[in-house]
Amino acid sequence: MGLNRRTFIKNTGLLLGYSMLPYSNLYSSTSQKPLGVCLVGLGYYSTDLLAPALQLTKHCKLTGIVTGSPWKIPKWQKRYGILDKNVYNYQNMNRIADNPDIDVIYIVLPTGLHAKYAIKAAQTGKHVWCEKPMARTTSECQAIIDACTKNKVKLSIGYRMQHEPNTQQIIKWANTQPYGKIKTITAEAGYYDSRSDHWKQNKALGGGAMYDMGVYPLNATRYVTGEEPIAVLKAEHTTKRPKIYTEVDETTHFTLEFPSGAIAKCKTSFGAGMNTLRVDCQNGSYGLRPFQAYGGIRGKASDGVLLNHSIPNQQAKQMDDDALAIINNTSVLVPGEEGMKDIRIVEAIYQAASSGEKIVLQ
Repeated sequence: MGLNRRTFIKNTGLLLGYSMLPYSNLYSSTSQKPLGVCLVGLGYYSTDLLAPALQLTKHCKLTGIVTGSPWKIPKWQKRYGILDKNVYNYQNMNRIADNPDIDVIYIVLPTGLHAKYAIKAAQTGKHVWCEKPMARTTSECQAIIDACTKNKVKLSIGYRMQHEPNTQQIIKWANTQPYGKIKTITAEAGYYDSRSDHWKQNKALGGGAMYDMGVYPLNATRYVTGEEPIAVLKAEHTTKRPKIYTEVDETTHFTLEFPSGAIAKCKTSFGAGMNTLRVDCQNGSYGLRPFQAYGGIRGKASDGVLLNHSIPNQQAKQMDDDALAIINNTSVLVPGEEGMKDIRIVEAIYQAASSGEKIVLQ
């Protein structure tokens, strides 16, 4: 596919081709005012996806920003009516502790910065939403969890697909197994990234295909089976652009083994477009294609059952779900422990690729 990620989304209408209706008909009513959300980091995902999605939510709204780029501030204030007192930089974001307009701090930074700023966010006493992947290491993940626990705030990781209805149906099938015992899973996620100088090519910042796109197929294998893998059978990093991908992986293949005997064959890449989830079972099969795009998630089963439920905006649903968990003091759908489980396996995948050996997961 000769398209970069943003062009692909635009040309296929995955982002803009949906009804822009609010979510008033999707949630139980509540008299509480929407939660104020502060976005930390105003890059592509915040600018093009989260901020517009917050205009569609019922239970939260955009009230604050944290940025290290002062030139972005006037544009954001004009577009979203953000007050001067709700604008922060990375040095003074601790002052959010005294701001009643902000209830949630959403970390939308390069992966290598998640731990530092998620911990800072927790220390303000505000609830924390952190984009996936949760962090670079399991120790960083645990530090985030500990900070949120100590400060008695909720922590949710931005795995939006677990909030998506077709994906949720597949998660239910992990328990009911309507097509028999799961034999194999094929999961692939990637896009062609034409950039040659971006943080996703920087190891210290958490770059690499496995961290960025690889957590989609990895997380999918876990929710498809309802199990934790017991081993990374093999893993391999490759690149067709060695002058660009000097520090991190451009493409990664990995194979996982699960307690039930299911085998997952996965691939992720910055060098080619791919977006498939297939589950082969003893008595049939099912899957989604695409399975992790920003919209248009579709699939079917071997007996003709369709997976074609649609929602106006994935990010809006994710944030409203997480807001309701705060409002109602219930468990979040994707807690920090879920994010840490993926990073534990990511670390093992890199170890397997480096050693060329099977890695048993403890």
